[in-house]
Amino acid sequence: MTKRILQFLPISGIALFLLILPSGCQRPDPRPNIIFIMTDDHGYQAISAYGSMINRTPNIDRLAAGGMRFERSFCTNSICAPSRAVLLTGQYSHRNGQINNAVVFDSTQQTFPKLLQQAGYQTALVGKWHLKSQPTGFDYWNILPGQGRYYNPDFIEMGERKRLEGYATDLTTDLALAWLERRERDKPFCLLLHHKAPHRNWMPGPEQLNLFADEEIPLPETYFDYYAGRLAAQAQEMRIDRHTFLSYDLKLPWQMNTNADSLQRDSTFAQSEFNRMTPEQKAAWDAVYQPRNEAFQQAGYRGADLAKAKYQRYIKDYLRCVASVDDNIGRVLDYLERSGLSENTIVVYTSDQGFYLGEHGWFDKRFMYEQSLRLPLIVRYPREIRAEVNERDMVLNLDFAPTFLDFAGVAIPEEMQGRSLRPLLAGNTPADWRQSIYYHYYEYPSWHMVKKHYGVRSDRYKLIHFYDDIDTWELFDLQNDPDELRNLYDDPQYADVIAELKAELARLRAQYGDDEP
Repeated sequence: MTKRILQFLPISGIALFLLILPSGCQRPDPRPNIIFIMTDDHGYQAISAYGSMINRTPNIDRLAAGGMRFERSFCTNSICAPSRAVLLTGQYSHRNGQINNAVVFDSTQQTFPKLLQQAGYQTALVGKWHLKSQPTGFDYWNILPGQGRYYNPDFIEMGERKRLEGYATDLTTDLALAWLERRERDKPFCLLLHHKAPHRNWMPGPEQLNLFADEEIPLPETYFDYYAGRLAAQAQEMRIDRHTFLSYDLKLPWQMNTNADSLQRDSTFAQSEFNRMTPEQKAAWDAVYQPRNEAFQQAGYRGADLAKAKYQRYIKDYLRCVASVDDNIGRVLDYLERSGLSENTIVVYTSDQGFYLGEHGWFDKRFMYEQSLRLPLIVRYPREIRAEVNERDMVLNLDFAPTFLDFAGVAIPEEMQGRSLRPLLAGNTPADWRQSIYYHYYEYPSWHMVKKHYGVRSDRYKLIHFYDDIDTWELFDLQNDPDELRNLYDDPQYADVIAELKAELARLRAQYGDDEP
């Protein structure tokens, strides 16, 4: 009977008929699904859609080809746990309390998954959490404890800890796809798919072990940077040639380390990782790395040649980890297409912060310099977003929570400090959109010894204040000095620029309620 009636109803009548269907014949919820894919420490320089000269990422590029890629996407505090707290709360670190990795996240505060859940969304979190407290606001969660492990990692599923055999990136995707398969089909969903990779210590998966084996990765132009005029940069401990662990990071034999303290820490870390491997995994690993290690030792590298050789060890393993991420993103995109979900699912790809791939001689993040400040950000939603590159608008990870709520038709709480990206994604930049961004990093003294600092970045300039046990300022002209090598703060020609930026910095600190220090 229903079929016969529909045959004679005009389009508008069909719409009306569907609205008055009895409860047993409910129409699907029209609100978009959300899949938020976030990796850990994936620099935009390692994505070919961003013009990478050292890497190929066909599946991330595939996502970018169908959505909007942001060129000016930034984080508010370039370190893991704080970035994740900003994502959830839409608030700066000083407001949500997660100023560093040591703090336990207050999971009682408002987050966008809680609001989506209250609005009828199914919510799930799979992969890296790194906030110490138990996840809240999720119908299902299955997380890596702490930083997680690459091989045979433990997962905590709804409070129960289990060890799974396999590679973390593959397993995280397996768990996410399994949840998508068993979810309730009559509700929209929000899935946070958070990978450990390519976080330190960069252990490639079984299928990526031989990638780049016969390639020489180009050395960044600033690799041998001696930090003239940049006191905080001189004090850091994140140089590839000096501060990577030979075994844990570079997969070299422990015996090569002549520093007793470093040797003990290095060997302890490395053995903890390698002892998790099955005999088969270890055999495959040794078959690849033992010949490489023998060749490295026989080469007898010294000085600058040793620094260059360490870079090759670091960057190749890093890119191998990225390759596994890219492969698994392809699996997710394929699933969405097979299941008919592509058109009504917002897919976001980003990282919790940027990362140094040898620029300034570094690995890691933390500094307000471009490579760690800037995030990859790609958003695809065929029903509303055109394929486009946004080179003009400055966006923050602070904006993610309001954006998801906006698309879901949920009111954005006043305490959220970000703004919805939805107008930008439609190609319409509001007249009052931000013209500068504010940044504040707190974790010192700690790993890598990056000084506390805050700053402002405008269209052309960046002003940074390093404080606490140091009091120094840095100014960079990003147009003429994109590598941020020349500190112009003491140049009298830039006095007016400095005055303007300090005024803007004061305005932003007042706007966001940051009165420390």
